[in-house]
Amino acid sequence: MRIATIAHVTELLPTTGQGQEGRSSILSERNKATAAVVLTVVLWASSFVAIRGVGHALSPAPLALLRLAVAGVALTVLMVLRHRRVPRIPTSPKSLRLIVAYGVLWLAGYTVVLNAAERHVDAGTAAMLVNSAPLLVAFGAGLLLGEGFPRTLIAGSFVALAGIVVIGLGSSGDSDLIGVLLCILAAILYAAGVLIQKVTLRSVDGATVTWLGCVIGTAVLLPWVPQLVDELASASQGAILGAVYLGLVPTAIGFSTWAYALHRMDAGRLSATTYAVPAVAVLLSWLLLSEMPTAYGLIGGAICLLGVAISRYRPRRAPEGTTSVPARKPAAE
Repeated sequence: MRIATIAHVTELLPTTGQGQEGRSSILSERNKATAAVVLTVVLWASSFVAIRGVGHALSPAPLALLRLAVAGVALTVLMVLRHRRVPRIPTSPKSLRLIVAYGVLWLAGYTVVLNAAERHVDAGTAAMLVNSAPLLVAFGAGLLLGEGFPRTLIAGSFVALAGIVVIGLGSSGDSDLIGVLLCILAAILYAAGVLIQKVTLRSVDGATVTWLGCVIGTAVLLPWVPQLVDELASASQGAILGAVYLGLVPTAIGFSTWAYALHRMDAGRLSATTYAVPAVAVLLSWLLLSEMPTAYGLIGGAICLLGVAISRYRPRRAPEGTTSVPARKPAAE
């Protein structure tokens, strides 16, 4: 234990290669954040498929209640093991209000609306429509969080918006329209949740925000406990396991990795990466549920992916302290 402590302190002491080590540390943090983003995208994409498979057995609100309850219990256990005591709850009234808003709007409201939407549209189309939220996040972060409006982010956002419009062209009939409208509502709740969470992370760590958000979301949905009990009595084992999967993997793990990345990245640019979710969801729904969206959905999804590629592009900058020097012409002999 003593040796480990000394080694840790030694790492903090200045050395001749401190600048290089500092750059390596920054790169390491970026790599971790990137890995967290990739994992989040895959896990959230799987949730659209799981909801589509479980939604026939459990109603929207009861399914959301079970999902958040499982996530809340899992995160509570992890928090206790991490701190080796009952986790501390933030005492700042502002922080508590933000966490409550995050839990109610995103974890509870968004989850219920998304569950309802997937009763009307397939998993891939739902993922594509809901992931119009990064557009709202980009503009909200620019206006409210001071992140500005980078040209590539704005251009990519409008390209992705065009993809969303193309997806909407493929809907027909009242039931499809209801599903599209519910997905748009889910996107609004999603965007509001991201912006609120970004502000909250300035004063509260990501693990605590995610944990309390799941607990609060569960509390909001407690009125649906009787309905959940009735539906569980007739639900298949596969449906119940699917709901547990939603709580443990896309929620407990997925929202934790998202919070980790959001604390280290701009909300607008991070949210733009979730445009990749529809493509992954389409692939998973085809492999697991034998579902394929319409041709409009496929074309729109491809346009959305192009939008995220544009939004993530950053022109390379010349290293500081270097200037371009024109080559000298050889002297005449």
